[in-house]
Amino acid sequence: MNDKLVFLGLLYFVQGIPYGLQSSLLPVYLRGAGHSLTRIGFTKILYFPWVLKVLWAPLVDRVGTKRRWLVGTVSGLALTCLSSAALAPEAHIWGVAGTLLAMNTLASVQDIAVDGAAVGLLKGRGELGLGNTAQVVGYKAGSVFAGGGLLAVIDVAGWSWMFMLLTFVYAGVALFVWGAPVLDDETVRGQQADGSKKGGQGADAVRPWRVWRKLLAVPGTPWTVLYVLTYKLGEQGAVTMFPLFLLDHHMTARELGFWNGVIAMGFSICGSSLGGLLLAQFSIGALMRRMFVLRTISMVFQSSLLTVLEPSPLMKGMAVLSMSVQHFLGGLITTLTFTTMMHCTQRAEESIQATHYSFLATLEVLGKLMFSALAGGLVDWFGFQVAFLFFLTLSAGTALHVWTATFTGALREHQQPK
Repeated sequence: MNDKLVFLGLLYFVQGIPYGLQSSLLPVYLRGAGHSLTRIGFTKILYFPWVLKVLWAPLVDRVGTKRRWLVGTVSGLALTCLSSAALAPEAHIWGVAGTLLAMNTLASVQDIAVDGAAVGLLKGRGELGLGNTAQVVGYKAGSVFAGGGLLAVIDVAGWSWMFMLLTFVYAGVALFVWGAPVLDDETVRGQQADGSKKGGQGADAVRPWRVWRKLLAVPGTPWTVLYVLTYKLGEQGAVTMFPLFLLDHHMTARELGFWNGVIAMGFSICGSSLGGLLLAQFSIGALMRRMFVLRTISMVFQSSLLTVLEPSPLMKGMAVLSMSVQHFLGGLITTLTFTTMMHCTQRAEESIQATHYSFLATLEVLGKLMFSALAGGLVDWFGFQVAFLFFLTLSAGTALHVWTATFTGALREHQQPK
């Protein structure tokens, strides 16, 4: 089991690096250069490959092995970072955007392969909880490393050295995956599956709508689709805009990189880790019901801080506390969510499991991406206080949706402790 967790955690770590670069480093850089919140929000378009990944997920399911896809995509990320080391962001802003777009494209394909590997590797509810903890913690750790750690030292080390470091990180992980023993059984399973792919599953490749019908027919999928599209809406707006409010009124970019990019994300990792431990003791429905209520309360507290515009040590401390609590609860909820998604996917036929999980993960990204792109415009048009009231309303609505499902809907079956 430890080998599986290390393998998955490392792959999700390098997968989180592009997200950290774009979600934490790029907004602070652009805001410091005087760009509007609306323009910063539209940089979320660079995440678009994550929305499209469901289109090529069947290809990853049916062509080659997971090991080859993983080695190929991680090696591609290493080469992208190597070429990016020659860029100067002040003079090549479009080159920087192209780099992030390429990294998101490769990371999205990598995500399909590693999710498919995880669905096959993790057996039983105990492994599911720990495996999804490794997934969320690894991804967030990669995001902290890129968006917090690198943001804090980029003024000293420089852009080129930062991307050279990332080149060596990706190259090392590609070599690790090439020799990883946890995937040794995959080749045998792939050879055994070749015959079946030439039969009934071959018809699905020619007529992909059959695959989509199979996806939607998996028990629990309709509720899970609605849930993953909406569960992060209010939180995502607050997480995206509150640091920029602090940058405008209370903190420097360096302070924000430390407190939001490192400390708050550290709390997010702690929350994700605790989620995996709690899943071994309590039912997922009961946990989700309580965590969503606590998240709504934390957003009420954070929204109240928007009325304070004068800088002060007390305000700065309250802001750090607010971000830490929000990220802690967000990390815990994310672990519960991805466990719910994987549990739903394991009910699907093995031949479409990677596609099914990628479908759910794509919708999860789509929900966050669309709202993040609009959040900056809402703040520019209506101001921080009105926008955060809207974020709070969305969060409360999601809490009600989950609360109802734990008693009468899709989460009712998970009420028994594991």
